[in-house]
Amino acid sequence: MKALLVCEQREGKLLDTSYELVAFAERLGAEVSLVLVGTPAQAPQVAAKLYLADVNKYGEYSPELHKHIVLAAALKENPDYIIFPHSSYGWDLAPRVAATLRVGQVSEVVNIVDGKLEVSLCNGKLRRTVSPKAARAVLTVQAGAFNYAGQKSGAPQVEAIEISQGSSALQFVGYEPAEKKDVDLGRAEIIVSAGRGVGKKENVGVIADLAKAFGGELGASRPVVDAGWVGHSHQVGTTGQTVSPKLYVACGISGAIQHLAGMKKSDFIVAINKDKDAPISEAADVMVVADVLALAPVLAEKLRAA
Repeated sequence: MKALLVCEQREGKLLDTSYELVAFAERLGAEVSLVLVGTPAQAPQVAAKLYLADVNKYGEYSPELHKHIVLAAALKENPDYIIFPHSSYGWDLAPRVAATLRVGQVSEVVNIVDGKLEVSLCNGKLRRTVSPKAARAVLTVQAGAFNYAGQKSGAPQVEAIEISQGSSALQFVGYEPAEKKDVDLGRAEIIVSAGRGVGKKENVGVIADLAKAFGGELGASRPVVDAGWVGHSHQVGTTGQTVSPKLYVACGISGAIQHLAGMKKSDFIVAINKDKDAPISEAADVMVVADVLALAPVLAEKLRAA
């Protein structure tokens, strides 16, 4: 099996999702090659063939040009899978490649189960396993779903790639800054997050009080934000803020992959949940099986008395 991985760089920096694609391909047992529109300095440190297109010539992003670059690399490699990050780059480019090749696409892969691809649906509330019917397919892989365990020290075999298409009707003009947040969780050393398990809006105050006792900030999972219990600036996850505090306390959070992707780089993770088998347990350093609404006030009192 062969896999062509479409790496992504942004504003001169290679994104870590490129290495996550490598981890995913390794789980598949696939032979890896890569393609990147960037510069030699941004080349992923992976011992594999890298097709490198000059970003100064083809642009930070150009749907038509980048599509033809991926197709040119695919023509050379003839891969079984062409794999993109499940990001704005992959969302836009993957279906263009799939449509041109007339092959199927599997979006937002979060796991591999018995050789089949596991994808999320219903905003991450459910999962299902699928298998492409054809020999070739285009995939997108959810950020944070596959951790790269290798050392970033490999030397890629770089081959410059060019295409005859030299212009596009669309022009990349830049990135739009994110809205200013009420809370900058990215700077917080301690975050205590509320999940759907807290039950109702009125109970969020119990978690906020625990966050204050820790001297940290209040975070939240997407369902809590979607329900209007807290503002979006408190949301942790792929559609919220990506955080890496010294301590992350997940209160009543089951652990959807979108949430885990936003906090997996925390130094130490404590999860409080009634369900000992909740997915968050796999990421937690300490798993406390308890009713968070009963435990949180007691813990907050102990912290204030310390």
